[in-house]
Amino acid sequence: MAASGNLEVKLLGAWVSPFVIRVGIALNLKEVQYEFLEEQFGTKSELLLESNPVYKKMPVLIHHGKPISESMIIVQYIDDVWARFGSALMPTDAYDKAMHRFWTAYFDDKFFNSLFGLVTTATEETKAEAEEQIMTVLLHLEEAFVKMSKGNPFFGGDTIKYLDIAVGSFLGWMRAAEEIMCVKLLDDARIPLLCAWAENFCNNEAVRNVIPETAKYVEVGKVLRLKYKSGPPPTSDVSNFSSLIHHLL
Repeated sequence: MAASGNLEVKLLGAWVSPFVIRVGIALNLKEVQYEFLEEQFGTKSELLLESNPVYKKMPVLIHHGKPISESMIIVQYIDDVWARFGSALMPTDAYDKAMHRFWTAYFDDKFFNSLFGLVTTATEETKAEAEEQIMTVLLHLEEAFVKMSKGNPFFGGDTIKYLDIAVGSFLGWMRAAEEIMCVKLLDDARIPLLCAWAENFCNNEAVRNVIPETAKYVEVGKVLRLKYKSGPPPTSDVSNFSSLIHHLL
């Protein structure tokens, strides 16, 4: 529900970042109007550096002039502040809540490096290795989905919740990686439940207009491949999506 004008809620970032998408989805689910302040490729704005002086990366949510950083911390903040609006982004049950946090931490630890390793890989050997690592993560999530969804469309049950947002924010990049590298990640034969979940997630009204078209990701992915054609990106780049994007141009 992005809007222009002087609103009390501002989101600073670029839509090509899955971490920024997480915040946009959470705000939409809570029906919060916000102003989107887009970061330009190749630069870090003064506002970004002032708002996140520690990590110097997006996304940053600015609420009543106060900045909050780190995507899933922001999602939790949104759920706390706008608790009476929309559906809860965290389950009420303590165990269910712990499972959402555990699998989100696992996903963020394992998936990001493997996905961008795949997109920037220079050899068939490293391509196969990255693809295998990605499928390991997705197969674990397929098993987790069975237990957490309880037969419903989302990890959070009937509605999109914390883990749905964390994983779903990467769907655009997954589809782009499939196209760029001629691989199949969202494979109905291997992870049928996750594939059905992905369709339900992307068709949700709060998500539909937040995740860019696959072609936009493909364009950025091709720039990444060109930049790192002599070898994979260093760990310091891969672990920081904002730094990676900011140094593309």
